[in-house]
Amino acid sequence: MDLNHVAVFARVVELGSFTAAADQLGLPKSSVSRSVSRLEEELGVRLLQRTTRTSHLTDAGHAYYERARVALGGLEEAASAAANASAVPRGVVRVTAPNDLGSMKLADIMTRFAKKFPLVHVDLSLSSRVVDLIAEGFDLAVRAGKLSDSTLVARKIGSDSLGVFASPAYLRRKGRPKTLSELSQHDCVLFKSKHGKADWHLTGPDGDDSVTVRGPLNVDEMSFAIQAVSSGLGIGLLPSAGIRLGSARAEPMPIRILPEYSGGGAGLYVVTPSLRFQPASVTALRDFLIQELGKVWKEV
Repeated sequence: MDLNHVAVFARVVELGSFTAAADQLGLPKSSVSRSVSRLEEELGVRLLQRTTRTSHLTDAGHAYYERARVALGGLEEAASAAANASAVPRGVVRVTAPNDLGSMKLADIMTRFAKKFPLVHVDLSLSSRVVDLIAEGFDLAVRAGKLSDSTLVARKIGSDSLGVFASPAYLRRKGRPKTLSELSQHDCVLFKSKHGKADWHLTGPDGDDSVTVRGPLNVDEMSFAIQAVSSGLGIGLLPSAGIRLGSARAEPMPIRILPEYSGGGAGLYVVTPSLRFQPASVTALRDFLIQELGKVWKEV
């Protein structure tokens, strides 16, 4: 069996089309289609159901892909390890990370990496959206939240929980809420909510609880929400570690109120595509990020 046919098939599945796979592999679309067809002939089974515009995995194709991607990943990992054993990290590494993290410690970490590996150029893209690493050509990503893409290899740095925070200035002006229900009478900074209100689901002394809050501002970036709360605009449901990680800290920092209540937090991960050869430059940055972000996380 020609492993090149297997690799081409896997790339078609990952990118969702023969055209996208052909563009990334630098091959004619006809060559990609022929490679998949030959693989199907060798296996004696239909892997992809084709139409004039799209293609879909058959049940047999899905089962074959799940096993093939693991095998290909192992081969590429072995090749990468052999190539990196004596290679000097050099070249361009494309990285994506959340906007929030860009305003925290990531700049310091990248500065130290640049000094340690002067031959590596890091192309960093900060974005609030979840980037498709394979389709958009990224080598690795730093992600916060829950991971849903099973084709990615992820290393977890740590987990965070949510707490209720307010600035001393706001508390002097509006008073300090003593119960969870009192939050409904306060101005709150909302995160990714709609219609000027949000339901905050928290766990307290008596188990799960919730409160509907309202506020003058709704944002889609947590770093902005932290700064708005710090400046006294309102009360926020914020990540505890995220506040301490902030480099552009407002003074004084927001303080935690109703500490007996907390919300489900998110994890921080360094992820890479599972079926992509990783040159020494990518491996160096991946390991550096895991190490340095891990150190920062332990400090908070």
